[in-house]
Amino acid sequence: MKNILILCTGNSCRSQIAHGYLTHFAGNKANVYSAGIETHGVNPKAIKIMADEGMDISTHTSNHVDEYQHIAFDYVITVCDNANEACPYFPGNVHRLHHNFPDPAKATGTEVEVMQQFKVVRDMIKLYVKNFTEEHLFVKTTEV
Repeated sequence: MKNILILCTGNSCRSQIAHGYLTHFAGNKANVYSAGIETHGVNPKAIKIMADEGMDISTHTSNHVDEYQHIAFDYVITVCDNANEACPYFPGNVHRLHHNFPDPAKATGTEVEVMQQFKVVRDMIKLYVKNFTEEHLFVKTTEV
């Protein structure tokens, strides 16, 4: 079983969404963790947009990366440039991957427009995580 950390700035949106999808797609092939360089709490809009996909991330917590220094990670995936630049050193044979997703928490406009931005980012993360799971965990994913 692989240990995978998804790292973001505040562990509130992008990393939480990725955590939800990776847990779903990887099944029993991975222990999935998410953390932030800071902790901002799980964004209610991220919870809602994942619920629209039938995934409940409402029990997720916003964790600081330092909480996981004792875990031997196989993969650390940074999902924003800030986390990639501030990512601490993890000993061992850790494969670091990076993809900068837009921060949906910074979306502006009406509630409908903001939720549309959350959906766009969610769908980008879903595709990335699906591809990661198939390529690195050799799990043929099924769509949510």
